[in-house]
Amino acid sequence: MSRRLVNRRVRLLLAVLLLAFAGTLARAVWLQGVRAASLSRMAMSQHRETVEIPAGRGTIYDRTGVQLAIGEQDTTVYADPRQIRDPHAVAVTAGRALGIPPATLYPELADRSRGFVYVARKADPAKASALAKEGISGLGFYPEERRTYPQGTVAAQVLGYAGVDNHGLAGLELQLDKTLSGTPGRETIVKDPFGRAIDVVSQTPEREGRNVFLTLDHTIQANAELVLRKTVAQWGAKSATAIVLDPHTGSVLAMAVEPGYDANRFPSVPPRLQNNHAVLDVYEPGSTFKLVTVAGVLSEGLVTPSTAFTLPYSIQVADRTIHDAEKRGTERLTVAQILSHSSNVGAITLAEKLGKEQLGSWITRFGFGQPTGIDFPGESQGIVLPVDQWSGSTIGNVPIGQGIGVTPIQMASVYGAVANGGVWVEPHLVDHVSGGARPVLRRHRIVATRIAGELKTMLQDVVSEGTGTLAAVPGYTVAGKTGTAQKPDGHGGYSSSRYVASFVGMVPATRPRLVILVMVDEPRGAIWGGVVAAPAFSQIAQFDLQYLEVPPDAPATAK
Repeated sequence: MSRRLVNRRVRLLLAVLLLAFAGTLARAVWLQGVRAASLSRMAMSQHRETVEIPAGRGTIYDRTGVQLAIGEQDTTVYADPRQIRDPHAVAVTAGRALGIPPATLYPELADRSRGFVYVARKADPAKASALAKEGISGLGFYPEERRTYPQGTVAAQVLGYAGVDNHGLAGLELQLDKTLSGTPGRETIVKDPFGRAIDVVSQTPEREGRNVFLTLDHTIQANAELVLRKTVAQWGAKSATAIVLDPHTGSVLAMAVEPGYDANRFPSVPPRLQNNHAVLDVYEPGSTFKLVTVAGVLSEGLVTPSTAFTLPYSIQVADRTIHDAEKRGTERLTVAQILSHSSNVGAITLAEKLGKEQLGSWITRFGFGQPTGIDFPGESQGIVLPVDQWSGSTIGNVPIGQGIGVTPIQMASVYGAVANGGVWVEPHLVDHVSGGARPVLRRHRIVATRIAGELKTMLQDVVSEGTGTLAAVPGYTVAGKTGTAQKPDGHGGYSSSRYVASFVGMVPATRPRLVILVMVDEPRGAIWGGVVAAPAFSQIAQFDLQYLEVPPDAPATAK
């Protein structure tokens, strides 16, 4: 081989080495300069991981300290697919331990484009602990709460539900979500090459949510639900609603809806069962609304309870002929008797004496057509037609509780105002939040103390001799009103087969401690409030008075 050829090969080799060195140098410069930040982040992500630590959700208690909604400790299992060397084997092992089909886990664990996937949210702690002992690289574990409702069906529609992320989705869980949720913490851990945690480098502790104490009494609530279940079954009704209210404080001691459901099964419950009818739904009240008309004419000084009217069986109002519920001849009835006998003709006669402008003003004054402000999400304001849109026959419909829509909580709060000497108090479900003061409630006078007293006396006549005799409670005086209302048929008229039966009253009538409303939707076999709803009122009242140890005010009537 010639010397020239050797030199040429040496020079060629040197050139190749120089090019390789230059490429290596350029690569190093590029990696250390251009890619340094991104590579550093990648390395850091492989050895460090920040995990959010959810805060414990506050407990919801009833007024006696009984837990209605609590957090139970579970363990959430997650994975970093980039740290998992054999996704199939991990899927089989994790699936067997947690009771999850491996075929469900494998696609998630095999996706190396993701650094975090859930293996199981809120898994059984014992099962998760057994899996953790396997020491599988790429799997992680942290404690997490699962919301549970230890009382099951009690107050389910009121409490609502908190979902898998512990955020309120309905009811008071939604209304109070910010208060109950707290603030999550964060924890940064260092992992070894196999993905196992070896140190915690920083930690921000979570701040627990605050506990909430309700005005509900779980014993009163459970009894009300039991009475409603029996009432719905007895009358084949679509549903029933009951409210037990302290008229002096506005505290709701019970807010029951039947049919009910187990609050722990909220996601699988039909939406129609989830609704809190007491606050969200509107119904035509029927004769319980006559209280407004009577209060108006008394307050305006147009009549007294003893003022008498000669009343025929029917009355013509514009293009409508309206008659009383029971066939009768022309009678002379006092204002008190108009209310106790629930005379439609009498109520319309009083309304015409009052006039539509003043009647509309009293409807507004009693709070109809506007929300009560109760601390529950989505409250309906009811349906009240403005006076300037009334037709000629409206003055004949509205005074007897037709053509107007109210909510049960509105009606209960109105009777609460009468029980409270004429002063309306804002109804509420939350007594206080731990560490906080009780809420400041709105109060205003609707009628004078004298008028409230006259109304209570007349409402006692409803129970002692009128349409509400089945609402009587042995040993106690009761004041209240029955209601029987045809339901709108959706075509501008009223159904001949679907009714709402209701009773709302106060007990003991001499010094009211409770206001109780019972509303039964679409009963069958009987439709009258005095027959369907009044007995349920009596059962609820009798239990509550004994439970609260309220002394009898009419011991001579005790059986």
